[in-house]
Amino acid sequence: MSNQAKVLEPIALNGQPSRRVAYFYDSDVGNYAYGAGHPMKPHRIRMTHSLIMNYGLYKKMEIYRAKPATKHEMCQFHSDDYIEFLSRVTLENMDNYIKEQGRFNVGDDCPVFEGLFEFCAISGGGSMEGAARLNRGKCDIALNWADIVLGIIELLRYYPRVLYIDIDVHHGDGVEEAFYTTDRVMTCSFHKYGEYFPGTGELRDIGVGKGKYYSVNFPLRDGIDDESYAYVFEPVVSACMEWYRPGAVVLQCGADSLAGDRLGCFNLSMKGHASCVKFVKKFGLPTLVLGGGGYTMRNVSRTWTYETGLINDVEIGPEMPFNDYYEYYGPTYELNVPASNMQNMNSKEYLEKIKVEVLKNLSRTKFAPSVQMQDVPRDRDNNCEDQEDNYDKRKIFLWNKPQRSDEFSDSEDEGEGNRRNITISESLNTSSNSSEDFSRALNSESKELENNLEHDKSVKTKYNTQNIKIEVGTTDYQYKKQMEDNVSSFVEPVVAINTINNTVMSDTSRSTS
Repeated sequence: MSNQAKVLEPIALNGQPSRRVAYFYDSDVGNYAYGAGHPMKPHRIRMTHSLIMNYGLYKKMEIYRAKPATKHEMCQFHSDDYIEFLSRVTLENMDNYIKEQGRFNVGDDCPVFEGLFEFCAISGGGSMEGAARLNRGKCDIALNWADIVLGIIELLRYYPRVLYIDIDVHHGDGVEEAFYTTDRVMTCSFHKYGEYFPGTGELRDIGVGKGKYYSVNFPLRDGIDDESYAYVFEPVVSACMEWYRPGAVVLQCGADSLAGDRLGCFNLSMKGHASCVKFVKKFGLPTLVLGGGGYTMRNVSRTWTYETGLINDVEIGPEMPFNDYYEYYGPTYELNVPASNMQNMNSKEYLEKIKVEVLKNLSRTKFAPSVQMQDVPRDRDNNCEDQEDNYDKRKIFLWNKPQRSDEFSDSEDEGEGNRRNITISESLNTSSNSSEDFSRALNSESKELENNLEHDKSVKTKYNTQNIKIEVGTTDYQYKKQMEDNVSSFVEPVVAINTINNTVMSDTSRSTS
């Protein structure tokens, strides 16, 4: 017990954290499952939360349970038809929606499952709530291991420019597609490229129209290690910061770039992956930290917990405290994901060549592009003199890969021998891969006032965990019960009504307490 007690009281590297961190978690998220054998397991978020609590990191953060996103909020980016489909389709009636499933690319990768719409609403709500708190200066870093695009759109209500950084092994095609024609969001993705899902993210995919040169893609090969990744990540991100001067950053921490991931093909250690988070944090910008892929659950929860510690200026030791899922972390029972002996196919010459081209493209961007400070700039067709130069030249890949009988095995075995190198989407059903125009997000007409009032009611529960002792190994129910017994405001809703003001420097559509 003495060893565990030491682990539960982490030591801050530089005293108390100088940056305020808001952490969003909904205990219901672990109740959903994509289906038997599907590699995406929402339960990994519950495992991460259990480690965060038992390492004592809750003492360093404000913890919130956000209001699930409403249909109206989801339709800021997604089409009305898509959201209506998600809200209606079930396992029982899905045969009645064959046409819609084809239209919206719903299938093996992104299947229909019980509670689909509710899961999407929880996932999107936390990101929007985190962005809203950043907008209002109520935190410096917001953590939600979930949705992306809706969070970025919320940030755009206040910040003229947002930088999106993606360290998932797969190309961030959904986010890139959403903002491909605008200079208000720069997307920067480091990913495996080649015969690999989704088949996008070439070096020459740089954006079109006003968005030309604001899509940054760094294609990588199998087996990249910590040293090689840092060699390209740090100078490219630094250049993005220097040229673009973002007001806020969104960092997608996909954990399938770790060594031994069931679907990944990179060779990053936990600390190598976390060094990206640490590097971005140094810039001191308002930052929304989100989850992504990651298919070996125990390694995902290990890494996201370690990174939560770094965000709070806490260095977590390798000794693991007892927690609800302790048996998952055998045989080592340590907070560590080491690199393997996988061969690095990324030569120094190759990385240098790609880096030079990426930096050259960044130098062609307009330095810190300006934005009107009254109305949100709208994406219009760019009537450039050279239309051919702005034509979208990205390749379109059609994937018709036969499925192996063991492709979606329930096994969580990790390691080089058991890693399944499969091309499959890590995207949640809230991230549409279709070409839905970004202009929907900025040009959507306001509903009637009463609809705005209804959808903007924000009911949130704040977990004020300062000075509250939580026993080791508590379940979610026990944790809630202890919080209810110790914090009078645990279940007290804070309701605020706020209409959307569609301006850059405006109040957000989500009110915060």
